[in-house]
Amino acid sequence: MPGEASESELRGPVQVPDGWSGQAHSSSRQRVPRDSAMWTGWWLWPLVAVCTADQFRDNAVRLMQSTPVIDGHNDLPWQLLKRFNNQLQDPRANLTSLNGTHTNIPKLKAGFVGAQFWSAYTPCDTQNKDSVKRTLEQIDVIQRMCQLYPETFLCVTDSAGIQQAFQEGKVASLVGVEGGHSIDSSLGVLRALYHLGMRYLTLTHSCNTPWADNWLVDTGEDEAQSQGLSSFGQSVVKEMNRLGVIIDLAHVSVATMEAALQLSKAPVIFSHSSAYSVCRHRRNVPDHVLQLVKQTGSLVMVNFYNDYVSCKAEANLSQVADHLDYIKKVAGAGAVGFGGDYDGVSRLPSGLEDVSKYPDLVAELLRRQWTEEEVRGALAENLLRVFKAVEQASDHKQAPGEEPIPLGQLEASCRTNYGYSGAPSLHLQPGTLLASLVTLLLSLCLL
Repeated sequence: MPGEASESELRGPVQVPDGWSGQAHSSSRQRVPRDSAMWTGWWLWPLVAVCTADQFRDNAVRLMQSTPVIDGHNDLPWQLLKRFNNQLQDPRANLTSLNGTHTNIPKLKAGFVGAQFWSAYTPCDTQNKDSVKRTLEQIDVIQRMCQLYPETFLCVTDSAGIQQAFQEGKVASLVGVEGGHSIDSSLGVLRALYHLGMRYLTLTHSCNTPWADNWLVDTGEDEAQSQGLSSFGQSVVKEMNRLGVIIDLAHVSVATMEAALQLSKAPVIFSHSSAYSVCRHRRNVPDHVLQLVKQTGSLVMVNFYNDYVSCKAEANLSQVADHLDYIKKVAGAGAVGFGGDYDGVSRLPSGLEDVSKYPDLVAELLRRQWTEEEVRGALAENLLRVFKAVEQASDHKQAPGEEPIPLGQLEASCRTNYGYSGAPSLHLQPGTLLASLVTLLLSLCLL
């Protein structure tokens, strides 16, 4: 695999003898014993391969020094919550020496990561409970990472900020909120998260929201509730367009993909998904959706999780490159990006064990004859193009969306009904109203 040889090993081109053509000349047959010629061929061609691999990696590093990678999804903030309860002052949480994670500051530098969408993730079991609180805490820890390590991280909220971080040699740090349950079915919460720095929202995680269906609908493990996007879900997409929040379709059902791609006025992303035709996992993007990605100028940022790469427990770097090749073939070179999902998955491909390994993947693309322009696109320029298009489509002069989700579409647990009516029962669905009446009658009978 590219990059496996030590940088101290034979970095220059091999000096091939004059007149070498792969076959011995007649004069050579007279001078060189047959066994000797065979032995020379045995060691020379592997040596050529090693040196060529080093050249691809050298070229990858050269490209990444001027165009570092923008990664679409990293779950380090989730690891900080699980391991340290977001206490960054804990000596064990020091990001310059953090162990047991795919990500730390030295690894980011070695991988030439120039911009990172950090995931503000809260699990599905927080839905209808404390999802907003948990999301706020994860946005807070991302912001505190920037405050605690200003020499490494620069928190930014726009495409110009990413380019500024590139110039300063820092990691542009952006907030991606993973899961529509984090807005608790509220356009007001969506706007508040935008003002706190959220620049993409994944419409679902691995659960339906009251207004969008998730990928498990396509496996039969969940039932479709919104047939893609409900009326309120369409309002969420429109409000994201108005604000300038990137729509992320990782984790959503195919019907939700189709609905959002058709409705959005700006390109969308799949922040950490791969190609379904290469690995038939429902978290991946099918061909007809890749065609919509191409038509809308959208972006698929390839996920490195083994199960989505090879549909097996084991995978390798070359198989990740297969996904990148396939998306480029179907949707075009402008549709390809990287969304490693580091620190959010348990199994990673051989050769891509942590964020330091990005140059090896880029070297593999160069070995597969990707042009430097195509590689720069996948590294950063494709995401920057999408981000700028989202910013251009935004319109803060337009009146914000105000229509609330119907009360009957919300679960009642841990939820108040302020704002709907002084008599909220009038807004209950018939089944809910009947259940309430039965409960009331039973209570009266027990008196």
